[in-house]
Amino acid sequence: MMKPIRLLVVDDHALFRRGLIALLSQDERFAVTGEAGDIGEALRCVARARPDLILLDNHLPGVLGVAGIATLKDAAPGTRILMLTVSENEDDLAAALLAGADGYLLKTVELDHLSEFIVKVLAGESVVSPEMTTKLVTAFRAKAPSGGAGETAAMAAGRASDDPLAVLSGGSAIDLLSAREREVLALIALGDSNKMIARKLDIAETTVKIHVQHILRKLQLSSRVQAAVYAASQELG
Repeated sequence: MMKPIRLLVVDDHALFRRGLIALLSQDERFAVTGEAGDIGEALRCVARARPDLILLDNHLPGVLGVAGIATLKDAAPGTRILMLTVSENEDDLAAALLAGADGYLLKTVELDHLSEFIVKVLAGESVVSPEMTTKLVTAFRAKAPSGGAGETAAMAAGRASDDPLAVLSGGSAIDLLSAREREVLALIALGDSNKMIARKLDIAETTVKIHVQHILRKLQLSSRVQAAVYAASQELG
């Protein structure tokens, strides 16, 4: 059997934290090796807990979760950080992704979905609650100027280090996609999961996964979030 995924849960609400730990501990894939109520306590706990993934709330006393991401990454290189928060603010989402978070989920997420998202993040995927993807795209549409005509998606995405909403591209990269891939991309921009996309397009979920992989490769993007914002720049979705 594979070793269980070691988790560190960081949340200042003790009742929520302990309830979440109790639920996650029922899943044989996970081992909760530590818990903390703030960033300082989390940093002291990291060496002992040796987490593969940190579930991190944003609204913590003292230092916000988003502000502690870089420090936690330095203290535990290779550890994934998945935000689990009540904040539906697109600026908090953008700040978290910019700081290096590997995902951003709302606390309204179902437990079985949270478990699957944890596994996906450990496999190298970026995950974002569907409703937050939509908000990020909406914010982008409101704030972002048009990109240059010859710019590729990867070149545009590189500017995210200056502005987390500034993932733009020109018209040339979109021409690399097939008609079906454009349909999939448009639905990604709406925040649809692979299962929802498969249902809407009447195709297999595995086929959707292949389309998503091709889209990311062709556009030189690294996550569904970047793909969603790219789609917004092309007025898809």
